Amino acid sequence: MSASLPTVDDYMSRDLITFTPDDDIHTAVKVLLDKRISGAPVVDENGRLLAILSKKDCLKVVYGASYHQDWSGRVRDYMSSEVETIPSGTDVISAADRFMQSSYRRFPIVSNDHMIGLLCRHDILRALEDLWPHTVRGGP
Repeated sequence: MSASLPTVDDYMSRDLITFTPDDDIHTAVKVLLDKRISGAPVVDENGRLLAILSKKDCLKVVYGASYHQDWSGRVRDYMSSEVETIPSGTDVISAADRFMQSSYRRFPIVSNDHMIGLLCRHDILRALEDLWPHTVRGGP
């Protein structure tokens, strides 16, 4: 791709809600619901990405609570540790292709093994609209 294309760094969110593996799962579920977000990264004390906790992961908590009458545990017990990432500096067209090839709604952006941001489908749509505004707005 052309070096003149904007990168994921230009569109990613940097002010993120994150969890640690030791966070209480009930508190994490409440945060996801209160903030109306579908998931959040799980990081260690140095900011290294370990996993993602999604609402889908949290369904296990609710299901388990309804069956076992137990609503407890830590984020580590439910998080998804297989996480696909996009490297910092990736152009937005390549990132859009990753979204098209995946069912994921968000990708962590990493640099030197540290998560520096999060890119979601909305961010990619904004980037593409900025690149080709006439295709979205209906004229030159």
